[in-house]
Amino acid sequence: MIPAREALDRLREGNRRFASHERDSDPFLSHTPLADLAAGQNPFAIVLGCSDSRVPAEIVFDQGLGDLFVIRVAGNIVAPSQVGSVEFAAAKFGTQLVVVLGHSDCGAIVATLEELQQPTENQSVNLRAIVDRVRPSVEALLATDLAQDLGELVKAAVRANILASVGHLRHASPVLEQLIQNEGLLIVGAEYSLETGIVEFFDAPPD
Repeated sequence: MIPAREALDRLREGNRRFASHERDSDPFLSHTPLADLAAGQNPFAIVLGCSDSRVPAEIVFDQGLGDLFVIRVAGNIVAPSQVGSVEFAAAKFGTQLVVVLGHSDCGAIVATLEELQQPTENQSVNLRAIVDRVRPSVEALLATDLAQDLGELVKAAVRANILASVGHLRHASPVLEQLIQNEGLLIVGAEYSLETGIVEFFDAPPD
């Protein structure tokens, strides 16, 4: 079992390699033989990230097979299935770090802001389910001066949505609350920059 702080340092260092173009020639190679991986897994971090094709967690953190337990969904939202997936990995494998990974210019966030400003008729109920998950964390921003600057509005909304997902995982799951209190589980937010490749961790212990 890798302590949360050490796992966080591994992710920071892996992202540094990625952003500096120093990563392994084959990022999917693992130091663990495939036969051992077939017998079981021991991921050192859980990553709840966005489905955006430009933000694959294993690559941006320069990790290999078996290193990360990754859950991806548009807008890195937290619904029951995502909570259950995090609970499963944290309890089953003893993984002590959970990262909610959002990213700049997230399409799900932009779509939610657009929907709030100009509702769509006959929107897919499935898309609306995503919008409804994002809505509580970003709706209040439309009543601030940020509404006059789309770029700044999206930046603030992305961050607010990440923090909302972190808070949901920390406080809406008795299983995770117990692991936080008794087993040292750490849940943090992070934002990936599409422009630089750098992941900024926030609400987390310093380097």
